[in-house]
Amino acid sequence: MCYVYILQCSDNTLYTGWTNNLPNRIKTHSAGKGSKYTRCRLPVKLVYFEKYDDKISAQKREFEIKQLSRLKKLELIKNKKI
Repeated sequence: MCYVYILQCSDNTLYTGWTNNLPNRIKTHSAGKGSKYTRCRLPVKLVYFEKYDDKISAQKREFEIKQLSRLKKLELIKNKKI
């Protein structure tokens, strides 16, 4: 199982990524080792995720979400609370 996720950072920005182990990835981000972007914006909060059967589908969806405006991402989060 793979996941596409959105994190809300402490400065209220949004970070989108994908992983095959969501709990571990969130721990990694929270420890400041997940990505350069989130490292200086701790703490982070998981606000959205989707499940996929394979890596390619998750990566395609991650790209799609990253192309969305902030407003569209917030609508996505609002319509599918975790």
